[in-house]
Amino acid sequence: MRAVALDLRQRADPRLHVSLRQLTAALDSARGNGVRVGIGLGASLLAPSQRCPRQLKAMPVFAGDVLDPQYSHGDVLVQVAGSDTGEVREAAERVLQKASDWRMRWQIDGFRAENRADDGRGLARNPFGFTEGFGNPSSQREAAQRMLVRDDSSEPDWAVGGSYQVVRIIRFATELWDQDSLGEQERIIGRRRGGRWLDGTPPGEEPNFTADPHGKMTPLDAHVRMAAPDRRSPPPLVRRSYSYDRGNGDTGLIFSCFQRDLATGFAAVQKRLAGEALAQYVLTVGGGYFFVPPAGEAWLRELIR
Repeated sequence: MRAVALDLRQRADPRLHVSLRQLTAALDSARGNGVRVGIGLGASLLAPSQRCPRQLKAMPVFAGDVLDPQYSHGDVLVQVAGSDTGEVREAAERVLQKASDWRMRWQIDGFRAENRADDGRGLARNPFGFTEGFGNPSSQREAAQRMLVRDDSSEPDWAVGGSYQVVRIIRFATELWDQDSLGEQERIIGRRRGGRWLDGTPPGEEPNFTADPHGKMTPLDAHVRMAAPDRRSPPPLVRRSYSYDRGNGDTGLIFSCFQRDLATGFAAVQKRLAGEALAQYVLTVGGGYFFVPPAGEAWLRELIR
C-alpha cells in the first residue's frame, strides 16, 4: 500500500472543478491488474463551505502527539493498494504524473504482515508482534453501519454513503518494547499475542471487564481496556491499518480507521487512551482527517457545480 497526500498547486476556485476532474481521471487510469485506488478529501480543500462534511477539520493534536508538518494533513489523500508492491508503486507514480495540478505533500508505504481473514475480519501482525483487527465486525452489514454516513445525519446530501477516514503515522519504539517480557507486553496490550483475551475469552468474543473491576486479569491501563471499557459495545469504527519500515529504526503503524461519526468514533477512543501504559512505546508523528466520498461520481458533480 502507498498513501499519498496531495495539495493543490493553485487555490483558485474556478479551477477546482478542472483539478478534481483531472485527479479522478488519474485515479481511474491507475486502477486494474489487482490495484485498488481510493481518495479522501481534506478540510483544507472543502472548508469553509456548506459543501464540507460537518465534522471534517484538520486532525487535532492529541495527548502525546508530536505531529511533523511534513507528514500531516493534505487537501486529498490517495491510497493505492494491491498484492504486488511494484504495481502499487507504479500506479501511484502514474497518478502523480497525470495529476499535474497537484503536488505531493507526503507519502508513505505500508504492508500487512501475515495478512489473513478470520471469520470475516481482516487480521495482520503489527511491528510489536501482536495481531490486529479482532475488534472489527465480522459482517459487511455491521461494517457499513459503523462506517457509512446515513441520510439522517445532517451531513450534505452528497456525503451520504461516504465515510470519515483517520490516518495516523505512529512510530513504534521496538527496541524498548523488546526489552519487556512477553507477559508484560501482553498486559500492556490487554491480549495474548495470538489474540486471546487475558481472562481466557477467545479472540472472536468479547470479555466482560465489569467482572474484573480492579484489573487483576486485564490491567485498567491496558490498551484494549481503555480504548473500549465495554467491549460488548465496541467503538463505532472499522480499522484497516498497515505496518511501515522506513529504515534506520523508523518502524511503526499506519493506523487507519473509518467511521460515520468522528466524535463518537476515533476521537472518543483517542481521548480515552490518554495515560495508557502503551503510550511510552508509541509516538504519533503524522496523518490527518479525510472524508472518503461515496461510490460513483454524484459527489464530484455536486462539488464542482
